[in-house]
Amino acid sequence: MATDLQMTPQLEQIHGEIRDNFRALANGFQKLDKIKDPNRQSKQLEELTGRMRECKRLIKEFDREMKDEERGNPPEVNKQLNDEKQSMVKELNSYVALRKTFMSSLGNKRLELFDMGAGASDPTADDNVQVASSMSNQELIQAGNKTMDETDQTIERSKQVVAQTIEVGTGTAVTLKGQTDQMGRIVNELDTIQFSIKKASQLVKEIGRQVATDKCIMLFLFLIVCGVIAIIIVKIVNPNNKSIKDVPGLAPPAPSRRLLYLKASDYLE
Repeated sequence: MATDLQMTPQLEQIHGEIRDNFRALANGFQKLDKIKDPNRQSKQLEELTGRMRECKRLIKEFDREMKDEERGNPPEVNKQLNDEKQSMVKELNSYVALRKTFMSSLGNKRLELFDMGAGASDPTADDNVQVASSMSNQELIQAGNKTMDETDQTIERSKQVVAQTIEVGTGTAVTLKGQTDQMGRIVNELDTIQFSIKKASQLVKEIGRQVATDKCIMLFLFLIVCGVIAIIIVKIVNPNNKSIKDVPGLAPPAPSRRLLYLKASDYLE
């Protein structure tokens, strides 16, 4: 299948190195089956573990290169490359399971830090791998108890974080409810204010109309008064003018008095 794959030179080089390591692992496990000395078996297992670490690193590098070139490849090529990667991961998992079998047959326990299910592992796993054959039973028990204590502490911290998160969420919910009620009251008050403004506007318009009407009446009365005063003045100045009628309620002007005098001769008679 690998010979039919369309790969770049970089991918071909990585793929070839992976296949070389797989062949070395196959030969190493065949030799391991023939070794009877437990110490030599343990040493051989350490060498095979190093090969598996290298295979894991190369598979990761193969995956990164494949993703970098994914856009430039046809979908069928990408599918073939992904299938090849999954096949290599499964093959590596089979060697990991085979190593566990040999470890069990030797009566040793290894602190397994590999996680081949998704093709990835803890970043510090390779640095923390310890061979169980070099540790006593007491050391293994102490290491297990220490790991369990650290796990319990982590769980307790997680519980505290969850409790704090729930508390913060409850407080936030109460605050949001109070703000929602306050917003509802503000909306009601705004509606009341808007209604009051509308009524005030109508009242101002009504008052404006009444003021305008009053002004017109006052102007009309002022004109009447001015006319009456003008007539009175004209009557006083020119009382003989018959074209102007007497103002109702106003006495007509008194006739001019004529002084009568008698001649002296009239008195003598």
